[in-house]
Amino acid sequence: LKSLFLEQFSYILTKYIPEMRFQDLVKIGLASGNISKSRLRVALYASNSSDGHTTEYQLQELEKIVEFNGWQIIKKFVDHGISESKGASKRPAFNSMCTGIMSKEFDLIMAWSVDRLAKSFQHLEIFFNKLYSKNIDLFLYKQGVNTTLPTGKIMFQMLSVFSDFERTMVKERINAGLTRAKAKGKKLGRPKVLPEVENKIKELRSTGKGIRKIASDLRVGVCTVKRVIDR
Repeated sequence: LKSLFLEQFSYILTKYIPEMRFQDLVKIGLASGNISKSRLRVALYASNSSDGHTTEYQLQELEKIVEFNGWQIIKKFVDHGISESKGASKRPAFNSMCTGIMSKEFDLIMAWSVDRLAKSFQHLEIFFNKLYSKNIDLFLYKQGVNTTLPTGKIMFQMLSVFSDFERTMVKERINAGLTRAKAKGKKLGRPKVLPEVENKIKELRSTGKGIRKIASDLRVGVCTVKRVIDR
């Protein structure tokens, strides 16, 4: 899934925003004559990379660009041994960076690659919206994205379109799958709780046992126990 997202993102860049694909990544920060004159407050983010580059290497390359442009590194955020698929709540450094974004501690977020930040267009759209709401820019090293430039601003405008498209495609695939299942006579939805199990749940509950204890004793899901009790 992550690989497909990367392919889609790269395809969008090369097809719709070819001006952003510079060979010399250091020059990206200088493509607009006056950008390097601004002392931007920068946050660097790094995490494990599928291409084998260590977090130390990622930070070093980003630091070169910061130094070349005369920007100022406010903080470095690093998640070691944590996949971006775990979400912000299980990525402490990423979560901390998002807190800094909402309090507008930075002018620019720099990361090695788009897949360090998100695993789908929906997740990326949420992150972009946080940046956009606080007027904070984004720099992605591998994809050559720099929203301090006019061409980079297009990404903010285009992302919601592709995110909506992805949501529509997922919904259509789900509906198509349900239609095929119904045509084959497959039963949809949660499996029904057997009457004897339901009675036992009610019996144990009447004795004062907790939901988790009942689920453990009867080897059924906690949600199943809750559903029976709430009826």
